[in-house]
Amino acid sequence: MTRDMRKTLGLALLIALLGAGLAACEEQGPAEQAGENIDESMEEMGEGMEEMGEELKQAAEDAQN
Repeated sequence: MTRDMRKTLGLALLIALLGAGLAACEEQGPAEQAGENIDESMEEMGEGMEEMGEELKQAAEDAQN
């Protein structure tokens, strides 16, 4: 095998490994999915608490009038 052939083969192998590594990074594992689910739940809970606060504020204002 000549030196140029080894360089070309090595470069092709490196590109293939990098491509496979990038493809594997796109897939979510169970821990990452669970983390996203927790984040979504916390955001929904925060929005619900904010709505409840607004409703309580409005009820207090209505009670004063």
